[in-house]
Amino acid sequence: MPPQMKLTAITLDCPDPQALAAFYRQATGLELHSKSDDDFAGLAREDGLFIGFQRVDNYRAPSWPDQAVPQQSHLDFAVDDLNEAEALLLELGASKPEYQPGGDRWRVFTDPAGHPFCLTGS
Repeated sequence: MPPQMKLTAITLDCPDPQALAAFYRQATGLELHSKSDDDFAGLAREDGLFIGFQRVDNYRAPSWPDQAVPQQSHLDFAVDDLNEAEALLLELGASKPEYQPGGDRWRVFTDPAGHPFCLTGS
């Protein structure tokens, strides 16, 4: 049997790691890692999962759903109330693309750096 792998980190490229970490910190309640800086910032969850944000010079945001610049990554978050979560995320700086393929099952947003992510009802 092959060794089991445990996911420990997800890292997103972006132009401003501190700003993107602040967006996701406010959206998720995760804490900013103490060693975060202007080139790499991160958020940690109690079970050890780490979401990192690394500075990339000449960063090009995904152009979802157009594939001229592919989405590069995709995060999904479960929430109790889709409407309440949507209002908060838009207030924090997320955008909601016009194209919504999930119907009532999920909603697609883009973070301030352009990464698509989805909300699903829990």
